[in-house]
Amino acid sequence: MNIEIFPDRESLGAHASAQGAAWIKEAISQKNEANVILATGASQFETLQALIQDKDIDWSKVRMFHLDEYIGMPITHKASFRKYLTERFLEQVPPLKEAVLINGEGDAKQECERLGEIIKKFPIDVAFVGIGENGHLAFNDPPADFEVEDPYIVVDLDLQCRQQQMGEGWFNSLDEVPKQAISMSIKQIMKSKHIICAVPDERKAQAVKNCLTLAVSNLYPSSILQEHASCNCYLDRGSASLL
Repeated sequence: MNIEIFPDRESLGAHASAQGAAWIKEAISQKNEANVILATGASQFETLQALIQDKDIDWSKVRMFHLDEYIGMPITHKASFRKYLTERFLEQVPPLKEAVLINGEGDAKQECERLGEIIKKFPIDVAFVGIGENGHLAFNDPPADFEVEDPYIVVDLDLQCRQQQMGEGWFNSLDEVPKQAISMSIKQIMKSKHIICAVPDERKAQAVKNCLTLAVSNLYPSSILQEHASCNCYLDRGSASLL
């Protein structure tokens, strides 16, 4: 794992985006398409904003997947990750080759199976991810399942995860935060050829320390990124403050 530290969120996002964009263009040049995973949440604002500014990416050759979505969450809700990606990404770039969004409003098991069949056909070139305050990767809260083979799974959200979502302003109260979600599995994320991990803010400092410096453990789910052959982790002064 390559770790880089920047003075602020903006420079972190710019560098994370630049490396991700380079890998996307490389995939397009090699096989005429790129398959990417996009993360959501407040930590990804700057990275995503910088990515959509890159005018040299041929988005018509890009297929996008995303990491997770709440179960029972309508796309009209401000916390919906489908809404997030539609407004902050899909509406900001030319039409993609395909956008594979998670629908958490129907039968969750069937949706996991549908998504799994699609992603198995398209090996991921670049995954953009973050690290949660509880160390989660996607919505794989501790203790995360490192062994499940299914690309998408139904997960229970722990208290710290739900408190983070409320603290970031997506919900007005803890009771409003769903208790389950559809999440990309750890094994599926780790199949990505390249991973960009963007983690700003001091509130992530303990999770960053646990996941990047301690032994790999499902109690610190993002620690598994230490084992990836091509993972770049971008921090700011706050998130790196305990390293």
